[in-house]
Amino acid sequence: MKRLVLSGALSLGALLPLATQATTLTLPRLFSPGAVLQRDQPMRVWGWDTPGSRVKLGFDGRHVVAVADAQGRWDATLPAHPAGGPYALDVDDGYQHRRVGDVLVGDVLVGDVWLCSGQSNMEFMVSEGRDAAAEEAKANDPSIRQFKIPHAASTAPLKRLQGGSWVAASPSTVGQFSAVCWFFARDMQVRTHVPQGLVNSSWGGSSIEAWTSARIGHVGVKALVASMKTATAAETAKLDRTRQRLARWPEQHGDVMDAAGKFAWAAAKLDESSWANIAVPAYWETVGYYDMDGIAWYRTQFILSADEARHGVTLGLGEIDDSDRSYVNGRLIGQTERQWNLQRVYKVPAAALHAGNNTLAIRVDDLDDGGGIHGPASELYVQPQDGARRTLAGTWHFHPAAVTLVPTETREVTPTLLYNAMIHPLEGYPLRGVVWYQGEANALDGNRNALAYRDQFKALISSWRAAWKQPRLPFLWVQLANFKAGEDTADSSPWAGLRESQSAALALPATGQAVTIDIGSTETIHPTDKQDVGHRLALVARHVVFGDKVVDAGPVFHAMRVDGAKAVLSFDTQGEALAVRGGGRTVRGFEMAGGDGHYLPAQARIEGATVVVWNAMLRHPVAVRYAWNEDPVDANLIDHAGLPAWPFRTTKLAAPMQMPR
Repeated sequence: MKRLVLSGALSLGALLPLATQATTLTLPRLFSPGAVLQRDQPMRVWGWDTPGSRVKLGFDGRHVVAVADAQGRWDATLPAHPAGGPYALDVDDGYQHRRVGDVLVGDVLVGDVWLCSGQSNMEFMVSEGRDAAAEEAKANDPSIRQFKIPHAASTAPLKRLQGGSWVAASPSTVGQFSAVCWFFARDMQVRTHVPQGLVNSSWGGSSIEAWTSARIGHVGVKALVASMKTATAAETAKLDRTRQRLARWPEQHGDVMDAAGKFAWAAAKLDESSWANIAVPAYWETVGYYDMDGIAWYRTQFILSADEARHGVTLGLGEIDDSDRSYVNGRLIGQTERQWNLQRVYKVPAAALHAGNNTLAIRVDDLDDGGGIHGPASELYVQPQDGARRTLAGTWHFHPAAVTLVPTETREVTPTLLYNAMIHPLEGYPLRGVVWYQGEANALDGNRNALAYRDQFKALISSWRAAWKQPRLPFLWVQLANFKAGEDTADSSPWAGLRESQSAALALPATGQAVTIDIGSTETIHPTDKQDVGHRLALVARHVVFGDKVVDAGPVFHAMRVDGAKAVLSFDTQGEALAVRGGGRTVRGFEMAGGDGHYLPAQARIEGATVVVWNAMLRHPVAVRYAWNEDPVDANLIDHAGLPAWPFRTTKLAAPMQMPR
C-alpha cells in the first residue's frame, strides 16, 4: 500500500481513445437505473443517436426535445426539480424506444450529488475502516447511492465512462462505498433530508497532475505518447534485467520446509552458497530486482560476547515492506503484518542467543510496488542491554522463495490520463459540489513538489469549475492527516508544505477544508477513522455550501506581534474559546526562530484569547510555526468544539490563512 517506484510501463493500447460509436440511442452511464440527479438546478441530459434524430425526454410530467448533431450527440435541459423520487427518465427517439417496462431509466432520485475524487484515502472503503462490521450493519439507507467509476486512463479526453453503475446503500453494499464520502453523505442527509448521490472517481496513489486537463497542465498529447513509449521500453529493459538475476534460481517452489514442518531457511545453520548478496537497507527495485513482488528471505550474522548474550539484546530491523517474520538462531523473535513503513524493533531473549556468531533470518512478504528491508541505515542495529548500538547495515545474503514480476503502472501519476477518462466524461452532470482527498502522492515526491501543489491545486479547482460552467461550484477537501512518512529533514517538511499549499486554495471562493492532523496515524498512510473525517467535511459543507452557523474549523492563525522576547499570537476561532486537548493552558507543537531562520522548540501558553510563545534561548523572535512536521502528534491546540488548530508558519513565504467560506 504505497507508491514509491514511479517509472514503468504504460499500456498504450488501453490509453488511446476509442473510436466514436454511435447511431443507436444511448445515454451516459450516469443516467442509468438508480441515478441521483441534482435538485434545484436545470437538469442537463445528453446522449448519442443517429445524426438528425429528434429525441424526446420526459421527467415527472416535463418534456423537452433535442436533435442529434452531425456527430450523433444531442443535449437537452429539463427544468430544475425539487428533491424527491423515485421518478423515471423517459427517452424516445421515435425509432428505438428502449424501455424496461414503460421507462428507459427508472428509480431515479433527486437530491444532492457530490463528486468524490482523489487518491487512496478517498478510495478507502467502509469495509476497511474502523468499526466496519457495525457500520455496515446499520447502513440500510437506499436514498444514499454511489456510482463508482472504475480505474481508466486515456491520452485524450473520452466522451464516455468505461464502466460503473449506481448502487444504493445497504448492509450488503455499503462496504464498497468510499468511507469518507459515505460518512460525509450520512451527515449531510441528516442536515438536508434529501437523497445523496456520490460519484466516486478516485484512484489510489494518484497525483494531482493525473487529474488535471492537458490544457491546464500544459501537456502536449504527442509528447505524452512519445514519453510513454520511452517509459515502456525502459520498463521492458528493467524487467529483462530482473529476469536475468532470477535465472540463477530456475525453480521457485515457495518456502522450503524442514522435516518438522518449519521454515528451513530460518535455521541457525544453512548452506548459503546458492544465495546472492544484497545491500541492506534498500528496496529490491533499487538493487536489481525491479518490479518483483512476493516472498524472499534475508540472512546475516552478528557477534555477541557471552555477557551480552546472557542479558538479551534489542534488534532494529529497519522498515520492512510489507510483512516480516524474523528469526534469531531459528527462533521466531517477532513478526509484523502489512506495515510497510513501520520500523521493526524486536526484543531477543537470552534463550535465543549464544556467545559468538548469531544468525538473523528474515522472511519478507511484499504485496505490491517497492519491497524489501528499507529505511535509514541507523534503524538497522543490534543493541546489547545497556550497551551501544552496533550497525547491521551492509551486505546480507538473499534468496527469493516465491516471487512474480509485476510491471509498474504509472497511469495514476502520469499527467492528464485520469482526467481524460474519469473526469471529462462527467462534465455537465449537475453537482452540488466536489469533495477532494488527495495530496499524499505529491508530498511523497519532496518539498519542491509540495510547494508546486499551491498553484496546481488552484488551477485544478478553477478548471473543473470552468468545465462545469459553475464558477462557484463548492470545492471541499481534506487536508493531509498526520503520518510518519519519513520525508522530513532538518530543513524542510514536504507534508507540512503541502498542507500549506492546500490551505492557500482557500483564497478561491466557495472553498473549505477539513483539518485532520489529530486523527491520522503515525503508522499508516491510511488511517481507519473515516467517521471523523466525513463529519468534519460535513461541517465545512454546512458552512460553505448552505451557510449554516456552525463551527467548522478549529483556531486559524490571524496575526503575530512581538512583545520583548515573546510572540503573542491571535486566532480566528468563529467565536469559540481557545483550549488544549486534555485540559490545561500549556500548548505543545510550537517552534520559534530568530533572525537566522533556525527553528527551536518553543514553550507556549494560552493567555485569554491569545497564545504566548517563547524560547529562553531567543531574545529577539522573528517567526513562529505550529504543527510544522509530517506527524505533529504533540500539537494540542484546539477550540472548545474539539476541532484542531490549523498548522501554520508566520514567515513571509506563507500565504495568510483564511477562514472557510
